Amino acid sequence: MRSVSLTVNGFRHELELEPRELLVYVLRERLGLTGTVVGCDTSSCGACTVLLDGESVKSCTVLGVQADGHEITTIEGLAEDGELHPLQESFREHHAVQCGYCTSGMVLAAVSYLAENPNATAPDIRHALEGNLCRCTGYQNIVDAIEAVAS
Repeated sequence: MRSVSLTVNGFRHELELEPRELLVYVLRERLGLTGTVVGCDTSSCGACTVLLDGESVKSCTVLGVQADGHEITTIEGLAEDGELHPLQESFREHHAVQCGYCTSGMVLAAVSYLAENPNATAPDIRHALEGNLCRCTGYQNIVDAIEAVAS
């Protein structure tokens, strides 16, 4: 076991972790943040995407101990004072959700991408989301929702 300190959605957590525990399971099973979805466990789908110090990462590829001392944002941490994050609201407005399985990963990947590329176009957004899979929507509404926030 190893002692780690994680700041998740603004709250500090002191945990004893096995060195092999993946961050996705630390978030879900230790901290109860089930908005971070386990998809493929191979980093292919992006459903487990979270922000690590503001950068999107697939939490199934990060060990919990590697996140020691870092700030993590999950989908539960995006809303502020009861108000949805602009991307969450845009996903709602543009019906960019069907089954919802990929949604948290898509939103967090888009938050990170737009932080670096605030004027992204639809082709840019499609390219940026290549690591996040959606099996329901065909991506159009997702791209529309992200593009609406970008502009």
